Amino acid sequence: MSGHSKWATTKHKKAAIDAKRGKLFAKLIKNIEIAAKMGGPDPAGNPTLFDAIQKAKKQSVPNKNIDSAVKRGGGLEGGGVDYETIMYEVYGPQGVALLVECLTDNRNRAAMEVRTAVTRNGGTMADPGSVSRLFSRKGVVVVPKQQEKDGAASAVTEDMVLEATLDAGAEEVNDLGDSFEVQSEASDVVAVRTALQDAGIDYDSADVQFVATMDIPVTEAAAAEKVFRLVDVVDDLDDVQNVFTNADIPDEVLESIDA
Repeated sequence: MSGHSKWATTKHKKAAIDAKRGKLFAKLIKNIEIAAKMGGPDPAGNPTLFDAIQKAKKQSVPNKNIDSAVKRGGGLEGGGVDYETIMYEVYGPQGVALLVECLTDNRNRAAMEVRTAVTRNGGTMADPGSVSRLFSRKGVVVVPKQQEKDGAASAVTEDMVLEATLDAGAEEVNDLGDSFEVQSEASDVVAVRTALQDAGIDYDSADVQFVATMDIPVTEAAAAEKVFRLVDVVDDLDDVQNVFTNADIPDEVLESIDA
């Protein structure tokens, strides 16, 4: 549900209390396998793998699962699967746009499941290019505001994050409530993450995501709930890795849904 800071806030809160940890673990493991296959099994020489492992550790994926995924992806252990990345473009309620990123070993199954989930939940499949032009690939690093250093709690400010990352390519810093989101060009995500580490600032995740270039306001709770449902159902599919949307749902609408 990335693509806008308010959505990102909801996503991170959701991840923290996600009851579907098995499904989340499977997605994180898949990321590790792909990263190890593409760039080799050594995290020191493969920044994408390093970040995929860090993200899995932050979500408490057991080390043995992480190690096995690295070995499978790097060809050091049998059982690896050939995944391909497929993007599906979708229009949701009120003209909201969704980009659905799949990692699958069966293109036909993924297409059928995504199409079924979309049409049953108020969405329509869009022509290739009609939705993707509304997004751009960006590096996104999420930094928690409350951090622990040497056993003591410390707070990170927006100025600290900006100062650490500006020269590394940070383009903007968004306040997500409990954390900051640092956006950069996709090619600068490792430099931004490294700059934070060098400044002694911890981060929750560092990935390349599709970020909306134009948001669609969804100001009614009923419409927002339909968008949430569509995103949740699609995101729940086994082959789906990420769902990105340009829905801009105001805080007061989110609060009324939560209530």
